[in-house]
Amino acid sequence: MSGEAAAQFNIHDAKTNLSRIIERVEHGEEIVISRAGTPVAKVIPLHRTARTGRGSLRGTLDLTEDWDSDEVNDAIARDFGLSG
Repeated sequence: MSGEAAAQFNIHDAKTNLSRIIERVEHGEEIVISRAGTPVAKVIPLHRTARTGRGSLRGTLDLTEDWDSDEVNDAIARDFGLSG
């Protein structure tokens, strides 16, 4: 945001106008929800990264030849307290 005060809604108005509030948030606005005039929550935009899909790590991972060996799997199990 650009230093402006966030818009404020009381809980009743927020329930009544939830769709409009979400639309405003999707456009980058922050909304404060108040109870009896006291701010209790803030609705902010969720910035998600675009999912690139299957195989998106191809070429960025460096796997050793023994990556799926019994020894490596046993070591991982021990790290998680699962060794028998």
